[in-house]
Amino acid sequence: MTEGPVGGTTDDPDADELDEVDHHNRVPAATARNVLEYLVRELVDDPDSVRIEVDESRRKPQLNVYVAQGDMGRVIGKRGRVAQAIRQVVRAAAVKDGTDVDIEFVD
Repeated sequence: MTEGPVGGTTDDPDADELDEVDHHNRVPAATARNVLEYLVRELVDDPDSVRIEVDESRRKPQLNVYVAQGDMGRVIGKRGRVAQAIRQVVRAAAVKDGTDVDIEFVD
């Protein structure tokens, strides 16, 4: 018997296989990425142009944020305060993923 999705148990022998497959197909920092995308889309005038790329070539995942030309100022904010606030919230969300992330706003 294995633990089911709601904390109960199940007799399904494939449940362990699904957990293993899910573990190998996980997107790194998925929660952090989703939170970042939500925050940025809410700030910009053109949410369809928002793109988040995950760069795993470094020690910790780097989330690169791309927005439309005129929206970068809204995401950075005066003296970079909005960008710093976004970084703090996304790093807090990354704790759920068990990782730390860097966030880069790319022109």
